[in-house]
This record gives sequence, C-alpha cells and structure tokens, in this order.
Amino acid sequence: MLESSMKPRHSDWFLMLATLACFIWSSSSAASGSSPNIVLLLADDLGYSDLGSYGSEISTPNLDALAASGLRFSNFHVAASCAPTRAMLLTGVNSHTAGVANIPEAVPLEQADAAAYQGALSAEVGTIAEFLRAKGYSTYMSGKWHLGHGPGQLPSERGFHRAVSLADTGADNWRQRPYLPIYRQANWYENGNRINLPNDFYSSEYFVDKAIEYIGSEPRDKPFFAYVAFQAVHIPVQAPGEYRDRYLGVYDKGWEQLRADRTQGLIDKGMLPEGTQGYPLPTTPPWSEISPEAKAFEARGMAVYAGMVESMDHHVGRLIDHLDGLGELENTVFIFLSDNGAEGSLATRALVGEPRPATRLYRAWVKQSGFNMNFETLGEIDSYHDIGPAWASAVVGPLAWYKFFAGEGGLRVPMIIAGYRGGEPVVSSPGAIAGAFGWATDVAPTILDLAGVGVHRQVTGKSLLPVLNDADAEIRQAGEYVGYELGGNRALFDGRWKLVYNRVPGQAERWSLFDINADPAETVDLSQQFPERFVSMQQAYARWAAANDVLDIPPGYDQVRVVLGKGLLTRTDLIVPLGIVTLILLMGVFLLCRFVWRRLRRS
Repeated sequence: MLESSMKPRHSDWFLMLATLACFIWSSSSAASGSSPNIVLLLADDLGYSDLGSYGSEISTPNLDALAASGLRFSNFHVAASCAPTRAMLLTGVNSHTAGVANIPEAVPLEQADAAAYQGALSAEVGTIAEFLRAKGYSTYMSGKWHLGHGPGQLPSERGFHRAVSLADTGADNWRQRPYLPIYRQANWYENGNRINLPNDFYSSEYFVDKAIEYIGSEPRDKPFFAYVAFQAVHIPVQAPGEYRDRYLGVYDKGWEQLRADRTQGLIDKGMLPEGTQGYPLPTTPPWSEISPEAKAFEARGMAVYAGMVESMDHHVGRLIDHLDGLGELENTVFIFLSDNGAEGSLATRALVGEPRPATRLYRAWVKQSGFNMNFETLGEIDSYHDIGPAWASAVVGPLAWYKFFAGEGGLRVPMIIAGYRGGEPVVSSPGAIAGAFGWATDVAPTILDLAGVGVHRQVTGKSLLPVLNDADAEIRQAGEYVGYELGGNRALFDGRWKLVYNRVPGQAERWSLFDINADPAETVDLSQQFPERFVSMQQAYARWAAANDVLDIPPGYDQVRVVLGKGLLTRTDLIVPLGIVTLILLMGVFLLCRFVWRRLRRS
C-alpha cells in the first residue's frame, strides 16, 4: 500500500517534466530571444550639454534619435574622474569598495597600501560581464579600460570573451603613443596580449570597428553585451579635419556666449528648470580681454572638440546600422552616458594659448614626442590640444565646476536609455525625461534586470527599470543616502539635497548645502537656512566614509603633482638624461661661481 502510493501518477510525471522544463528555461533564459542584447556606450569627459538632445549646437543625430525613442536623464550623476566611474558602472558598488577610489596615477603614497585605493578593480567584486557571461551572454569590450593591467586585471580576465582595450588614462587618438610623460608607451591589449594599433587608427572609428567585428564573430543564437568606451573627448582633443571644419566660426563669440546658449538650450530641452542661473567661475577670464590671435586659436580648438563629439556620434550610428542589418535592432538596448564632466585642466598652455612657467617642461615633452600645436592642423594627426577651464565651464552649461570637482559640472552627465527587448520598447514614454536622482552604481543592476539574470547580492545600486516604466518614478526614498569622495572632494546626496565639499585653490574649504532640483547650478548655499539638515547630513557623510574606508588626503595634496611625480619616478629613460643634464648645469654654475670668486679676490 505504501509502495503503491509512492508511484508517480501521469499527472505527477507531467508536473515533474514541467518543473524540469521551467528550470532549464530559467537557467538558460539569457540565451533565449527574450533576453536582449545590451550595448553600453561610454563617452570620456563629455560635458552635460554636449548632445543636441541636451541643448547643444553640436550635431549628434544618432544619439538624439536614441533620445527621441528612449529616455533622457536630467539628474544622473557619476564620479568626477574616469576610473572610479568605470568601476561603479561595471560592478554596481561604490568606487571605494571596488578598489578604485581614485585613478591609480593620482593616489598619494599615504593611501597607496589601502585596499580602496589600489586603482584597479578588486578581485573581491564581480563585473556585470562576469555575471552576464555566466548566464549565457557573449561579452565584448572595445575602448578605454583604465581599471588595471596586472595579473587578473585586464577585461579578458574580468568577464569579457573578447576585448581590445587601452589600459592607461588616455592616449593619442591617431597613433599608438602616450599623451602624458608618465607613460613610456601607450599600453594596448587584445584578449590579454599586447598589440600594435593599425596605421589607419582613429579611436572612435576603431572601437566601433572592433565592436562590429566581435558581434559578428559569434553565432546569433545567444544575446551579447557590448561595452564601447570611447576616448572622445578626453585630452588630447583630436578630430578629423572635415569634422572640425563644420564648426569653424561657430565659437567666435567666446565662452560666455556659448555658456549662455547652452544654459538656455538645457532649459528649452527640459533638462533644467526655468530661471537657472550659471555658477560664476573665477577661472574664466572675459573673452573680450584676450587678443584676436588668442580668440582665433581658442575658437578653432573648440571646433576640434565639437568635431570630435560629432565624429563619435557618427560611429555610434555605424554600430546601430550594423545591428539593424543583422536584424538585431528590435532586441537591443542602448545605454549612453559620460564618465564625468568636461575636462578643465590646462595641460599645455594658458587660456590665451601662451605657455605658463609650469607648462614649459610639459610643452617640451609634447614637442619631443612628435606632437604640435599648429593652428592650421589643430586636432589632426600629430596635433595636441586641450580646451581648458573656460570652454569646459561652458559645455557643462550653468553647472558648478567640471571634472575632478564635486560640483554638479563634474558629476552630472547626460544619459540615455533606449531600444527594444523582444520587439517591445524598453521605455514606456519615448522622448520623456527622467528627473529622479541617479548614481553610477545604478547602471549595473539596470543591465542585469534588463537581461533577466537577477541582480547579484554585492550590488548596492538601484535598478532604473521603475523609471523606464514611469519617467516620473523615484528609485530612492528619503534618507537613502549616496556618499562620494575623490581626492578630498566630497558629497552626500539625499534626493534633492546635496551636501558638498570642494577643494578649490585659493578658496576656503567648507561644507555647503544645496537643493539641486531647484538650484542645479549650486548658487544658493542653504546651510544656514536648514541647519538641522546641514548637520545631520554631515553626520551621515561621516558614517558613510567610515563604513567605506575613506582616507583623509595628505596636507597639500595636488592631483597633478602626484600624477607627474609618481609617473616620472617610473621613467628611468627620462630620469637618467635629466639627471645628467642637471649635473652638467650644476657643474657649470659651480665653475662660473668659482671663476667669479677668483676674479673678485684678485681685484
């Protein structure tokens, strides 16, 4: 009786088979047609207002088309430097937990032994490429990596089936050579092996070429994740002449006019509230006070920048067209954003194009490396250019500061999500704008949710799927703080409230409190008006910093000096010749002094 009762009936067999089928389907769901391809497009140092869909005069039709069919984010934030943002995008955890609290080149010796400050992705955290690959996705990467190139650190060892990557913080866009004297060479890898770039290399074109090659290398019976990390518009700012020339004359009225136009463009596009006033920047001299020659040079340099943005957009369009030709477009989701705000440093010149004492040695290295700053060929092969703080202040619109700073100009970036999953749009209201606060760690859980593979328990970011379904949705409740620190610049977000501490040379360092919904330009400090919130958020930041192993910066910390100092210590090929030259000069000075002393004694 007991034995007979344990025999499976026909209905039991059906239930068991159905359960097994469900298990098999769920375990291989990433390989099914319902799991979309996902393309993550990352610009480098792109300003908040640099896209046409964000109010720019730059032609970006392909990205604007994604914006029109998808969702634009007006309040999305990342770190103010490249590697920390990239670490958060790929892991869904904050940059300190990921081991990339700062770019490795800028970590001072006092922090170098701390796990949070290694400047390479920690082996203790997984990447979305690893998670997706485990669920049946093909995973590809092309572009700038900058998350380590030691043992176990290259993208081919962090979940990517195939990858071509630049390991450094940047490089020449035309040739295989470094853009800073801290590198002996430009370190490029493919699938874990060092490579030489082709002779006809241009970064944006090459990265899309490789993405197309990788996508076409696998049978189309499983979805793919493609991460394309552009060098546009990182220093050196370079673009083909035909793209630059489309913008000649556009910037002749200067940076004040461009900033006003971009601010109004952001307002007109619905990205910022009416009446937003620009944050005044002391680093920006009046356009009227520089010489005609300097104006011509600066306007041409900004045309190169615009051309570099348009060129990137063109190659994004090539990738979209390729996927359309493969019949994959109806099952592909695109995510586009920048890794931080615009770059405002002066690598080689003063604002008027003349060398400062601090840049003379750097200019000598630029020339010795085969670069030039010739007016006629600015941006073309062998040219070296950076737009400087004045134009950087303009391309972030009215926002405060730019790259490296914790102001909105450094942290707030354009972001677009668009596309289809199984033939259905992933955005419920095409062309809408999401105003909810978003953070860099939110990209990873969004990708995992879209793929249907489940969000890994390590991930601390919030999936943006609720916002894709309802552009007015919020993804964080009041009191769900987001903390941030990089190079001593700090911030804490709580919805519309932002507590911020910027290290600005020549200015008193202190905390400020802003309502970034009503005042995105951070012009009105509310710390005195809301003293209880001001204190409570400082306390919350202190708790966050302690929990995430945030270290104090050493007194007098200067990122540029640390980068150059650490880098040059590794350049024995430079140190030895410089040492010999210095010794010869010192000997000459000694002999001259000795000669003068003897003549004086005789007289």
